[in-house]
Amino acid sequence: MRRGRLCSRRTFLSKSLTGLASLGLADKFAKHLIALGQETSLSKATDGIITRPFGKAEQRLPVVSMGVMNADDQDLVRRAYELGIRHFDTAATYMRGRNEQMVGKVIKELGVRDKVLIATKIPPLSQDERARMGNEKVKNFCLDSVDQSLKRLQTDYIDMLYLHDVQDVGHLQNAGIRSALETVKSQKKACWIGFSTHTNMAALLGEARRGGFYDVVLAAYNYSMSENAQLLKAIEEAAAAGIILVAMKTQCKQSWYLDEFEPSARKFYEGKLWHTALLKWVLRHEFFATAVPGFQNFQELEEDFSVAYDLSFTPEEKKFLEDRNVKLAMRGVCQQCYGCVATCPERVDVPKLVRAHIYAACYPNIAQARATLEEIPQGQSLERCLACSECKAKCVNSVNISVRIKELKSIFA
Repeated sequence: MRRGRLCSRRTFLSKSLTGLASLGLADKFAKHLIALGQETSLSKATDGIITRPFGKAEQRLPVVSMGVMNADDQDLVRRAYELGIRHFDTAATYMRGRNEQMVGKVIKELGVRDKVLIATKIPPLSQDERARMGNEKVKNFCLDSVDQSLKRLQTDYIDMLYLHDVQDVGHLQNAGIRSALETVKSQKKACWIGFSTHTNMAALLGEARRGGFYDVVLAAYNYSMSENAQLLKAIEEAAAAGIILVAMKTQCKQSWYLDEFEPSARKFYEGKLWHTALLKWVLRHEFFATAVPGFQNFQELEEDFSVAYDLSFTPEEKKFLEDRNVKLAMRGVCQQCYGCVATCPERVDVPKLVRAHIYAACYPNIAQARATLEEIPQGQSLERCLACSECKAKCVNSVNISVRIKELKSIFA
């Protein structure tokens, strides 16, 4: 397939999901409370995989895709394709580029480049870095990053090109970055451009909606955010404006919130119940085109992809989501809201330190934890915490920041 026809004319489902049902969805967005358990108009795949439109062209994607960040086994990527996954999300910083190399190698060996959508990400630049570099150097940094990713992926185009881990609106408005993305798109090195974000998401989604420059957003969304009305409104408005939305961090993989449970309540976390319930909860919000759970082994792959056949809750999953202990425990999930920063006397980037802890202790992915620490500006990272015998930072919910920082120190001391 010629690259010039990539964005507008590829009949994605007929070529890449042969024999699987093309299932339509209702035009209206799923209401938030409906997603929690009431009946919805969501199509069910009685004889195939549930798919949703991706963009304005003819592409459709299975609702479950693959976040490759935590995978280091090329056979897992290969098996994901065999099961029916057609979107693979990676980044230049994952495993220092080796993650991209793995994805590119498998896709090339399978000979299915025209049947999959690949997403990768330009490494993040802080406000200070953007100011110090100036627009021309920022542009060149982005262009070089794209070219290096293309080489590692062994392809001449990227389907979804994200700015990685955007935290401030100025990142989206930066002239050097925008010029680079316009160049990449005009050269047909990328089909859709967008950004990934864990932080300040409502404001960033609002900017994307108003600005009309970005096509797609990879946003963190999970059950712990169920009461965040501001974020939900921003997501719905972005989707209504034509922004393509992809969900990540869908299954709250932060094992410490289990500390909130009484021993008798931990029965909910036996087997696959919580993985499927949490993933279904996100995907029952129809404004998400797909989700990219980061399974690390074949069992997790099978469990997560089982959701792609039926988004209705089992009685056990409904009981799990409605359980008071589960709802209370969700307050122990870090939402990267940055409400804790003002409580730290040293003004360190506590949320990013907590995220590094998640990668190191909960996934586990030491390489990504280290990469996350390296992204934090000097003076705001873990070295600033070493002199503190007791962490004074407090979460607005119930994340035990002091314990997390102490554990992070012991890991990286």
